Amino acid sequence: MAKDIATAVREVCLSLPEATERPSRGSPDFRVREKTFATFVVNHHGDGRIALWLRAPAGAQALFTESEPDYFFVPPYVGPRGWLGVHLDRGLDWGRIAEQVHDAYLTVAPRSLAAAAAAPIEIDPPTETIDPVAFDPMNAARAQELVPQLAQRCLALPETAEDERFGHAVWRAGKKTFCSAEHHDDRLQFSFWVGPEMQSILSEQARFRVPAYTGHNGWIVLDVEETVDWDEVEDLLLTSYRHFALKRMLKALDEAGGYLP
Repeated sequence: MAKDIATAVREVCLSLPEATERPSRGSPDFRVREKTFATFVVNHHGDGRIALWLRAPAGAQALFTESEPDYFFVPPYVGPRGWLGVHLDRGLDWGRIAEQVHDAYLTVAPRSLAAAAAAPIEIDPPTETIDPVAFDPMNAARAQELVPQLAQRCLALPETAEDERFGHAVWRAGKKTFCSAEHHDDRLQFSFWVGPEMQSILSEQARFRVPAYTGHNGWIVLDVEETVDWDEVEDLLLTSYRHFALKRMLKALDEAGGYLP
């Protein structure tokens, strides 16, 4: 029977005594008595990795990352605390992956449970990777349909360029981001700067929300998972572009009629 990497990760982590799974910031945490020993992380901020972040015994991080950098790495955030990153799709034997998970579990498990976890599980390796949409939600059909249309409109404006930030598509006016596209809670969304006054008005509609990190700067998020009004998008786009564009860029826009071509 086919088995993908996510299924194999759960098989290994949940085989350990009293191990549980809990979502945390979009990634599954595996815990024993509320202490995390492993996190399954897929394409974190667009890094392209399918990986486990594991608690590790003292010295293990340096040992493995230096001796086998093709398989092991220092993960962000928890790396300074000695955690070990393990690539899951680069050919590392799954018996060794199970050993690393077992060692991670032993670093936090109570003695009574550690004694019961006598040896790593024997596991058949996965036969499949993970679903392309699970790896990157922007591979979903809706995103594939709408994001190129958004990009076309953004890039029609003077001195704009497409970029990527934290795994999300963004468009810049000069050096300033004025628009982005991303998935949030499994829904495709576009982001624009509109200013505090317009933000307050728009956020009363269910299609809009104030984003967590940029909302205080006047940004708004438009949900386009089900419907999109391109006239509305273009108005928002121009408002945002005009806020960040330099004078010469605005002059070029006005000389072209002040609207999207």
